Amino acid sequence: MIDHRYQTRTWDELKAETLARAERGAYPVFAVTPDDAREALSMIRDLDPDAWGAAWMSIGDRFMERAVACEAGDTEAAAQHALYAWRLYTLGRWPVMSSPRKRESYDKAQAAFAAYGRLVAPAIEPLVIPFEGKAIKAWLQKPVGVARPPVTINISGSDLWKDSVAIQSRGFLRHGIATVAVDKPGVADAPVPVRPGSERMISAIIDHLQTRADLDGTRVVVRGQSWGSYWSARAAYAEVSRLKGAVFQSGPVHRYFQREWQQEAFKTKEFLFDYVPSRLHMLGVSTVEEAFEIMPALSLVEGGLIDRPTPPMLLIGGAQDTQVPFSDFVLMLQHGSPKHAWVNPQGQTMGRSATVKDDDIFQNVVVPWVKARFDT
Repeated sequence: MIDHRYQTRTWDELKAETLARAERGAYPVFAVTPDDAREALSMIRDLDPDAWGAAWMSIGDRFMERAVACEAGDTEAAAQHALYAWRLYTLGRWPVMSSPRKRESYDKAQAAFAAYGRLVAPAIEPLVIPFEGKAIKAWLQKPVGVARPPVTINISGSDLWKDSVAIQSRGFLRHGIATVAVDKPGVADAPVPVRPGSERMISAIIDHLQTRADLDGTRVVVRGQSWGSYWSARAAYAEVSRLKGAVFQSGPVHRYFQREWQQEAFKTKEFLFDYVPSRLHMLGVSTVEEAFEIMPALSLVEGGLIDRPTPPMLLIGGAQDTQVPFSDFVLMLQHGSPKHAWVNPQGQTMGRSATVKDDDIFQNVVVPWVKARFDT
């Protein structure tokens, strides 16, 4: 049942906002052309999630068919068609698989991304690690010509998952660094929920890396973005002796988890739509009240973690962040082991602003810091 206190857009408003974001290439309608967005939106009449999934999926199917047709003769074209199909399917399942057609769109997104991964060089390989009777599903990428590269474990956020993370973390490869991209707890294919202790999933990935002859499992940095940063921090506390570093970018720490912050956050219009259903899905609860009740236990302060030692940490944030309180960033900076920090005074969440883009931060802040941890 929809809690109407937190329903922020009508269908007409959502349609207009989606098209506006497509026209300026904004989150989460990245790289989808306005013409394709307009066509998909014309098939939808209301907020029904199945209608949303079906519309974007129908256009994704068209591009996946082109990918298959091109594969034998033009690998590069096939890869680009598969990648674009993945973008459309991903928008079809966005932000969570809340209906059968959205689930179908997610499954097709995974198949399209796997096809893209096979067609590009270096390849993006599926990585499956047995875990507590289930499996950790991730994407592995290795740089060419490096016998035993160090590894970054890149943890997804709450609504852009391991595929999106794999694309951005591809930027590490040219620096001789391998990457693992994985869903954070509570979303997509993650085998554990959003609960204290679920960072053991990251520990299991480190265990696996240390068994491989083709990767240097003794040189690992964990990196998160947004909610993924919360898990990079928890992994840093748990694996202080096995990690060379941890990147924490606009993650929640303490105030974020309190009712007074969440009551306002649940009304956000920065999120395109279904912010509340996405958060309830992530937390594994069915009502807003349940979410408010369990979230304080996730606080790094209440959990007694914030003063514990960590490996070197890089904190990245924007002083104007409206998604996560900047006071959480400051709190993390003031406790525990010495840390490095990069702050954009005009930055919003992730540190991005009108003049500083996500890729600027990745290339100019994250990559040099990670390289220094590996001495590469």
